[in-house]
Amino acid sequence: MPFTIDSARNIFPNTLSADAVPATIARFSQLSAEDQLALVWFAYLEMGKTITIAAPGAASMVFAEKTMNEVRQMTPLEQTQVMCDLTNRADTPISRIYSTWSANIKLGFWYQLGQWMEDGSVAPIPKGYQLSANASAVLEAIKKLEDGQQITVLRNCVVDMGFDTSKMGTYTKVAEPVVPPKEMSERTKVSIDGVTNPTVLSYMDNLNANDFDVLINLFTPDGALQPPFQRPIVGKDAVLRFFKEECQNLKLLPEKGVSEPAQDGFTQIKITGKVQTPWFGAGVGMNMAWRFLINPEGKIFFVAIDLLASPKELLNFVR
Repeated sequence: MPFTIDSARNIFPNTLSADAVPATIARFSQLSAEDQLALVWFAYLEMGKTITIAAPGAASMVFAEKTMNEVRQMTPLEQTQVMCDLTNRADTPISRIYSTWSANIKLGFWYQLGQWMEDGSVAPIPKGYQLSANASAVLEAIKKLEDGQQITVLRNCVVDMGFDTSKMGTYTKVAEPVVPPKEMSERTKVSIDGVTNPTVLSYMDNLNANDFDVLINLFTPDGALQPPFQRPIVGKDAVLRFFKEECQNLKLLPEKGVSEPAQDGFTQIKITGKVQTPWFGAGVGMNMAWRFLINPEGKIFFVAIDLLASPKELLNFVR
């Protein structure tokens, strides 16, 4: 029976992903707007002790500058209301604008709010504020996660805020300019212990170089990419859009892998390693797995990207 996207998702089924991440995000989403805001604030302060958060680039934040200044000029009560509206996904002008931003712009928005809350330019969480029992439990759960898992939880918490775009009809997605591909002289090639497949190596090299137009040609027309804890993104146009919006300036550090023949002349390959993002210091790497299904012509039919449950999973190639 030929592979389908659904059947391809089951390759290397023993890969253990960090299920604590979506579970923690779900618990966060059930908190009140007030507790969500307080938790983000406390987590921001806590993470500052152990994880270096990089300042957003000017190119990203120019799109949010008008809204940021609007919020800064409000009264403290109005500022708090804006943040509550975002967490409640209320239908307000600012919530609608926020929902059209790319993930990086949203992260930059909250980064700047955190800076302003710390220096008093924007209404902070009231002094002596006590988290509810549920919010305290979620914060403790976040603290127990590995650094890369903490990053993913806090990123997704703020990215999912704002008005529901499915209720907006037609709108324009606002994203920072696509970074030009690196010059050939600036590129480095990855080496993966146990894997020499040229398609997989080219995938890693071109993603590290921001060369998305070359990268997408490694996929079949109906190929798919499955980001962590999401449904597969199907078709070259949709996958290319994902690369340009979500994958700029990533640093993939693959380490080990295994390659096996699959049915109908396909090859399944699993790679483990780390990924560093431009939002956090070089010392913070997320433990990742990539599960590729390559067709007989050497094209990517499917690739799943998994945030791993623990560093031990970096060495888990048992099927």
